[in-house]
Amino acid sequence: MSSQKPVYKRVLLKLSGEAISNGANGILNFDYIEQISQVIKKCLVNNVQIAVLVGAGNIWRGRSGGNMDRVKADHMGMLATCINSIALQECFIRNGMDAEVMTSVEMNSFAKPFVRDTAIEYLDSGKVVIFGGGLGIPFVSTDTASVVRAAEINADVVLMAKNIDAIYTADPRKDKNATKIKSITYKEILARGLQAMDSTATSFAMDNNIAIHVFGLNQCENIYNVIMGADMGTIVKGE
Repeated sequence: MSSQKPVYKRVLLKLSGEAISNGANGILNFDYIEQISQVIKKCLVNNVQIAVLVGAGNIWRGRSGGNMDRVKADHMGMLATCINSIALQECFIRNGMDAEVMTSVEMNSFAKPFVRDTAIEYLDSGKVVIFGGGLGIPFVSTDTASVVRAAEINADVVLMAKNIDAIYTADPRKDKNATKIKSITYKEILARGLQAMDSTATSFAMDNNIAIHVFGLNQCENIYNVIMGADMGTIVKGE
């Protein structure tokens, strides 16, 4: 059962690039982004502050660069997250929300530079804040960027919307004996080598006591359901 009131006040929603492409022939599935937008609007109506950080697996991953210099390949990935961020912003605004894109690398013609205090002011005023460009440095995933930004804005939780509905003991797509985990600590994830998120993100979240809720985005409404306390997915905490 979910509660009648949100269990989280300020959240950072991590969306993968694959989530917003959702099987589209192109890089973006605009019908699906529209659905995500409507659910986020519903959360705002319930006085939940929403920050979004989006990946770019639908366009480019740094490790896809083959023989490219890794730094340059990661720069391309950062730019790709900005494309996704602007697409989300446009949809949010079209649906009556006030949304700002803030990037870790300045691109003033397209977005505002990330400033922590300004981001918090936007959230307090009811704006959706979309973080683009990761952390602006190579060798760092958007999982890590998500937990760092969550710490900076004092988010109650990182909501990790995945293409799988929880953390499992193994990849359920490969191992039929894999079982769902409802609650786990960061130490356990690292000790068992679970691929819930990259190890840098896991360590940072553990060291800074950041709660993470992993759930499936097979239905966009799950974003709202998790915020309202629905019993789904996996909760990751320090102890």
